[in-house]
Amino acid sequence: MSRCRKCIPVPEEVRRAADLLERRWLLTIVYAAHSGAVRFNEFRQVLGSIPPRTLAARLSELEGAGVLERTVVASRPPRVEYHLTEEGRRLKAIVDALHAWAIERPPAGRPAASLDRAQRLSPSPHPTARASTRND
Repeated sequence: MSRCRKCIPVPEEVRRAADLLERRWLLTIVYAAHSGAVRFNEFRQVLGSIPPRTLAARLSELEGAGVLERTVVASRPPRVEYHLTEEGRRLKAIVDALHAWAIERPPAGRPAASLDRAQRLSPSPHPTARASTRND
């Protein structure tokens, strides 16, 4: 018997979406796609430490789920590009909400009160942008 009398079960549609999106690296791959990554090595560069085999598997999963479309470009040498489908573009709101939520959170090990307002509200740099090497 359930202890929560007001709780409703998680809808099957939400479970299916969560099953896909909760896989490791998937949301970051979708974020990278929204940020402009289209080629395999662009995703690797933006994501950092993702193993190539894992990236290939996740791209394939997102293609199978209808989030990404894989296109082979006839060139020399041939190349493969991944573009967001309409379904993938609909995830933009989730990606943006996750980004906004993450900006408001303190770095691991630091309480929120230790961040000043400017740090919490300043946008993070674009994931493909290089960090500045200047000492300000």
